[in-house]
Amino acid sequence: MDYLERAKQIESDLNAIRQDLHRHPELGNNENWTSDYLERILRGLGLDVRRILGTALVATLYGKEKGKKVGLRADMDALPVSEATNCAFKSLNDGTMHACGHDIHMTAAIGAAKLLSENKDHLNGDVVFLFQPDEEGKGGAQRMIDAGAIDGVSAVFGGHVAPDLPVGTFGFRYGKFYAASDVITVTVHGKSCHGATPEKGRNALLAAVEMVSALSTVHAPNNDRCVFTIGRLLSGTACNIIADKAMFSGILRTLGPENRNYMRQAIKETVAKLDAEFGVSSEVEIRDSYGGVVNTDAETSLFEKTSRGLFGDDRTKILDEPTMTTEDFGYFIDACSGSFCHIGAGCTEPLHSPTFLPDVKAAIYAAALYAKTIENYLKTT
Repeated sequence: MDYLERAKQIESDLNAIRQDLHRHPELGNNENWTSDYLERILRGLGLDVRRILGTALVATLYGKEKGKKVGLRADMDALPVSEATNCAFKSLNDGTMHACGHDIHMTAAIGAAKLLSENKDHLNGDVVFLFQPDEEGKGGAQRMIDAGAIDGVSAVFGGHVAPDLPVGTFGFRYGKFYAASDVITVTVHGKSCHGATPEKGRNALLAAVEMVSALSTVHAPNNDRCVFTIGRLLSGTACNIIADKAMFSGILRTLGPENRNYMRQAIKETVAKLDAEFGVSSEVEIRDSYGGVVNTDAETSLFEKTSRGLFGDDRTKILDEPTMTTEDFGYFIDACSGSFCHIGAGCTEPLHSPTFLPDVKAAIYAAALYAKTIENYLKTT
């Protein structure tokens, strides 16, 4: 099958699906309308659909021949953003919007399901479509894995719209792609006294300020990229009282588990050193947010080569730098293998903007890329 030509032929159908999804955005773990809507379409295509975790869908397309099992993931949740696009299919849910392109992701996956269902007699294995809740919240990927969604799956593919790439262009990266994220909270305990006699106390606020300054100079080894941003500092009850407690918190973004572990330890050691210097005691809380996305080479090579075959070298880009934003797709890769790409969105507004509106053709091209990549993957031994 010529997947690209067929994807173009069903553009009007996919455009209608995209518009329906965009009109009905739902926040994480509340994607009830979305899940019902997608399930009807998937069952209509002949897929075996299983619902887990309330709103997550695991839809399997069985190929004619027995072989490997490959996954394709699309996230479903929207953001608490009030839409300002004034498009004809604007959000009907006040204060909620598909401002991160998940409507495009779902449409592309549905498109791939339709293309592959029409060609299932030529598939050497099975395809599992993973419609994931709560990517923007606490993360639905790991919960889907824990619920058995990818049991027997050997690789998972997926993608995210990218405003900086033209429609019909795809970006790939080998290895480290998205950062891991931690939330760091430090609570400093000192001793109160009158502000006129600071020597009688232990100034938790002053110690915290010094810690914030010192931590801004901590970097990952080998000049690898990392970001540690402190955005909150709370302390004190009155201008003439030495604070006996201070709290500051921020986000840590790192690339790869080695740098993540290094930075976590460096933060703890820096705080401990300043504890001793100021005579205070501190608690360092490190809360996992998302692990990073580290693409596996074999799957990324297949993804890239498939794109070059469909769209040519000019529209297939190897991305020079990883991104310091986060994405929980990495949990699927960690559980088996896989690759994540960037999908040209053809718009100037940034992600999470109230005017973010990718071109539907991004979903058309992505559907063709996904379908052909999956077919090619199932041919490999």
